[in-house]
Amino acid sequence: MAYQSILVVGGGISGLTAAVEAAEAGSEVYLVEKKPYLGGRVAQMNRYFPKLCPPNCGLEINYKRIKQNPRIKFFTLAEIEKIEGKEGDFTVTVKSNPRFVNQNCTACGKCTEVCPVERSNEYNYGLDKTKAIYKAHEFAFPMKYVVDNEVCLGAECGKCVSACQYDAIELDMAAKSFNLNVGSIVWATGWEAYDAAKIDYYGFGRHQNVVTNVMMERLAAPNGPTGGKIVRPSDGKKVESVAFVQCAGSRDVNNLTYCSGVCCMASLKQATYLKEKNPDAKVFMFYIDVRAMGKYEEFYTKVQDGISMIKGKVGEITEDPLTKDLFVQVENQLTGEIMKEKVDMVVLATGMVPATVDSKLPIVINYDEDGFIASDSQQPGIYGAGCVKKPLDVASSVKDATAAALKAIQSTVRR
Repeated sequence: MAYQSILVVGGGISGLTAAVEAAEAGSEVYLVEKKPYLGGRVAQMNRYFPKLCPPNCGLEINYKRIKQNPRIKFFTLAEIEKIEGKEGDFTVTVKSNPRFVNQNCTACGKCTEVCPVERSNEYNYGLDKTKAIYKAHEFAFPMKYVVDNEVCLGAECGKCVSACQYDAIELDMAAKSFNLNVGSIVWATGWEAYDAAKIDYYGFGRHQNVVTNVMMERLAAPNGPTGGKIVRPSDGKKVESVAFVQCAGSRDVNNLTYCSGVCCMASLKQATYLKEKNPDAKVFMFYIDVRAMGKYEEFYTKVQDGISMIKGKVGEITEDPLTKDLFVQVENQLTGEIMKEKVDMVVLATGMVPATVDSKLPIVINYDEDGFIASDSQQPGIYGAGCVKKPLDVASSVKDATAAALKAIQSTVRR
C-alpha cells in the first residue's frame, strides 16, 4: 500500500501533532503556518495544568521529530489561498510571504542592535516592543530572524543589511505562490482569545491594569516582557492583590454563548504563579460555576487553598484615576452581599474563539453556530483538529490531532 501526501494547516500543538504522527506512520506531510515560527499558542504559555510544567520540553521533542523526519516539509509565513479537487486529489495553492531573512541567518542578533524602528510585540500581546527585525522569541523554531515589513524603513535605512556579516538579509524578497497536490487535509488553525474590549463594563483598553488571561501567561513567563515578574502594566508596581474574573464574555448572549471549558483551570493555574512569587498576595476568583471536569477535580481542590472563591458574575470594574487601583463590584450569590473589592490588577478569563470565525477555509465546509468546524463537515478528505472543532486543553488537543492524522491517512491510501 502507498500513501499520498497530507497537508496540515496550522503549526500549533494540534498541527505539530498531526504532522509528526502522520509522517512517522509513513506519509509525506506538508505543514503550513502563517506565523514566522511553529508552536502556536502553546509557545506563548508559561506552564501547563495540572502538572504546572513549562511547555518548552514538549515542543522541543516535536521540533526534534520534525527535524529528524525527511517526510515533513514545513513552511512558515505561509497561508492557503485556494483548495480545489476532492478526497484523494486536492490541489492546494499556498502563498509564501517573505521573511526578508534567508537561510544564512545564525540568529546572532547584530541586526537588531542597529535597527532604529520599534514595533508592538504580538508574541507578548503588546506588553512590550521589538525592533522591526526581530526573533519571535528565544525558543523560536525555525531559529531565524524576520522583518516586519509594515514598519521597516526598507532600503532607505538598510542598517541591518550592513550589520549582517552573513549576507542573510534580503529586503527585496517577494511573496510567491505554489501548488501542492495532496490526498487529504488536516485543518488545525487553532483559536484566538475573545476580544475583551467588546465587554465595555470591564474597561479593558481603558484601564491599564485590566489584562486578559493570555497576557497573564506572558507576565509570569521567565522569557516574557517583565522577566517573569508579575507587575502592573501601568506603573511596574509589584502585584499584591489580583481578581480573576471568570466567564469574561462567555456564557453571555451578547458575547460568547458557550463555555470554553478550560478557563477556570487556567485561572487557578495562574493564581499559583502569583502565590509562588508572593505567598501573602490576596487572590480573588469570581466565578459562575467552576468547571473542573474529571481528572482536574484534584487540581482544583489542591490549588483553591489560599484563594477567595466568590460565586458571582462581576458586574463592573472601575478605576481610581490617581492610583490606577481597580474596584471589582459583584453580588455574592451565596450570601446576597454586594461586594466591591479593591485590587492592584484584574485578569479577565476570556474564552476561546476558533480561528475559523475570521479565516474560513477556501472551500465549502460546514461550521456550527459559533464558527467551529462542524463534526459533520460533509467534505470528505478534510478534517478539523484541535480547537477549530471545539475548545480543548492541550492534552485533549493532542489526542484529537492524533485522531485527525489517522483519518487523513485513511483518506490517502491507494488501493
